[in-house]
Amino acid sequence: MPDGMKPFYCTALGSAYRADALDALRRLETGSVALVVTSPPYALVTKKAYGNPATGDYAAWFLPIAREIRRILRPDGSFVLNLGGSWTPGQPTRSLYHYRLLLALVDEVGFHLAQECYWYNPAKMPAPAEWVCVRRVRVKDSVEPVWWFGKGPHPQADNRQVLRPYGPAMVKLMERGQKPSTRPSGHRVRAGWAAGGHGGSIPPNLLSFGAADGAGEDLADHLLVTGQGGAKDAYVRACRAAGLPVHPARFPPALPAFFIRLCTVPGDVVVDPFAGSNTTGAVAEALGRRWIAIEARADYLRSSRLRWGREAGPAKHAA
Repeated sequence: MPDGMKPFYCTALGSAYRADALDALRRLETGSVALVVTSPPYALVTKKAYGNPATGDYAAWFLPIAREIRRILRPDGSFVLNLGGSWTPGQPTRSLYHYRLLLALVDEVGFHLAQECYWYNPAKMPAPAEWVCVRRVRVKDSVEPVWWFGKGPHPQADNRQVLRPYGPAMVKLMERGQKPSTRPSGHRVRAGWAAGGHGGSIPPNLLSFGAADGAGEDLADHLLVTGQGGAKDAYVRACRAAGLPVHPARFPPALPAFFIRLCTVPGDVVVDPFAGSNTTGAVAEALGRRWIAIEARADYLRSSRLRWGREAGPAKHAA
């Protein structure tokens, strides 16, 4: 836990803190964390209630935070960053702020880019409306980058923990067998490579989350694939019943779940320095990982505490 800080609330496996991200990270022990997964405020043209740094200032704001993230990671630790793109104010052109940050994270901070992933989010609004809906000169933006960095070149990972069910065509292929062949690309397919299967299909780096993405029947998996749509979301219902604000920019539970499964094992420590509604903490707990959540706004922490009902506490000291 951050040295000298009292938690806003605690659960069986984790603690949430009301604090500035940079200050709290500086209080964490060097080399103590297996995974940092977070989605900080984007540099959007339209400001949000939780605050957004400007595109021109974004790297200068985030790099000190990134240096602390790298410090607290184990030598085989990972940093997963979900950071959406933005537009140039007044123009139908894209900002390059997040690509500049990507380069700085590698060139200046010392991270190793393990893989570029993209979250396919069909629920994104068609914005900016001026260019997409009014003038009709751009198309709907439905993907967000999710960059996976390693502290070193060989972060802990096992893609067998994120396998997806085989599709019908692959099932048939395994049943009838595979003859040796050479594809037009020159790739040679050996006989019997599909015999028996390997437990599932290796997922692509385009991340889309739904019923076809490998959910099991246990409680943890049920949590991870539950959608966040309006009244069907238990978090939203609980916030409305308690008169607390719903965080406006939550990522789906399956997104942090994918990387928690891929990059950690039960008992590892997972940190989210921009916790918001604390989706990361809830998923980490469901998967048997320890977690630390950092969030600057007390109202968001109060609402995130509802994810555990009466199981999370205490919070009386936190004003």
